[in-house]
Order: sequence, then C-alpha cells, then structure tokens
Amino acid sequence: MVGDPQKLAFAVLASLALQASAAAQDLVIEGSCREGQPHGSYELRAPGGQVRVVGAFNKGKRTGSFLFWSSRGVRIAQLPYDEGALSGTLALWWAGERTDDPKPKLEAVYAHGFLSGTKRSWYPNGRLRAELRYDRGLLVDARAFNEAGKPLSDTAARALAASDLATDEKFYASLDAIIRAHLPRCEPASERLEKG
Repeated sequence: MVGDPQKLAFAVLASLALQASAAAQDLVIEGSCREGQPHGSYELRAPGGQVRVVGAFNKGKRTGSFLFWSSRGVRIAQLPYDEGALSGTLALWWAGERTDDPKPKLEAVYAHGFLSGTKRSWYPNGRLRAELRYDRGLLVDARAFNEAGKPLSDTAARALAASDLATDEKFYASLDAIIRAHLPRCEPASERLEKG
C-alpha cells in the first residue's frame, strides 16, 4: 500500500467526498420531487455556485449518469445508473489541477449493479495498470502491469484485482453517501393530500 499511487489517490478522493457529505449545509441541493420521491434533474452546488454533482432521478431511483467534481472543480467520476443500479461504463479520473484535462484512472462496465465486462485502470503517467474481465461480478481474467509496463504474474494480477475492488467499492460508497446526505426534501404523497 505504501507508495501505491492508485490507492493513495483513491484515499484522497474518498476523504474529499466524505468531507463534503459531512457538511450538508455546505452544499446547495437543486432537485424536484414527484409523489414524495426525488424525480427529475438533480444538482449539488457549493455555496459559490460551483457544481459538485449532477444527475437525475426517476421515481426515487437514480437514472442516467451522475457526474462528480472535486472541490477544485476537477471532474473525478461518472457513475451510470439504470433503475438505481450501476449499469453502463463507469469512469474515474485522476484529480489534477483545474486547468488540466483529467487523465483517465479507471473504466469499468457494470450491468444491473455487477461488474460485467472489461475493467481497465491506468497509472497517473497514463500507462495501463490493469485490464480485468468480469462476468456478473466474478473475475474471469486478470492482466496487470507495474508502472514501467512490465507484466505482473497472474497471481499478482488477481491479488491486485481483489485489492482494487475493495478500494473502488469504498470510493463508490463515499460518492453514494454524498447523494444520500443531500437528497431533495420530498413530502410524502400522504402529507400533500392532507394539506390539499
């Protein structure tokens, strides 16, 4: 773990994400509701107006892509949803300076909430770090490389895949926590009927 730039970057990003979710008053929620549930476009903004998260809900479930930006305005993640489950190509970027075009960190294909297809990760220098293949959440094939591009053994590649999966899931959970802590305030349908 010491010196591993991928894990260090995930830890920094997760820390930034968790800091944002801990301070609900620091983010402005823009979203609407239908029948007591989040529905339609959704945005989280910093008090100064800087966009931190955009996405959409359909009857309380996430739908389409949710995009996340760091507090410095750098795009860090795109999480695709269908009926509230990850579905599509998820993408993460290395959080550089705001003036930099973020470099790819990870791409992973999900179907119905499970890794299902190719997952690739890159080092900050742009070299391929790992290329993994999953079928309904199970690792089928693993290839990984050191920063110089030298292939790792199958055993080392599979160990890296397992370690990365745990780190990735923690990061996704931190992004999810931001959204859950900042949902639009929706009145239950029964309360609206009583008021009407």
